[in-house]
Amino acid sequence: MANPYAGEVTLTVNGERHAMKLTLGALAELEADLGAESLIAVVDRFEAGRYRVRDVMLLLNAGLRGGGWSGQLEDLAHAEIEGGPVHAARSAAMLLARAFAVPQGAGTP
Repeated sequence: MANPYAGEVTLTVNGERHAMKLTLGALAELEADLGAESLIAVVDRFEAGRYRVRDVMLLLNAGLRGGGWSGQLEDLAHAEIEGGPVHAARSAAMLLARAFAVPQGAGTP
């Protein structure tokens, strides 16, 4: 379902599969929600392991919304995520990594 070359990651929420993607709008929303000074500060926060559970939820929510999900953070807070919290955190990390990865064989725009 998800296209990793487009930066997408699949997450199953309440038994329904969703493709997550960090669009520019989703990244701007995430940056604001985290109170980060910049997008680099967001990435540094996760790479350094200085994130909280709420940060993971905000990242997943931004990715889900970027993929077209119409839910809100409150919906995600009460949702059943397949694979549990560990899978959710791994999916969030993969989502952030794929947002900034250049697909193999792709040149610069």
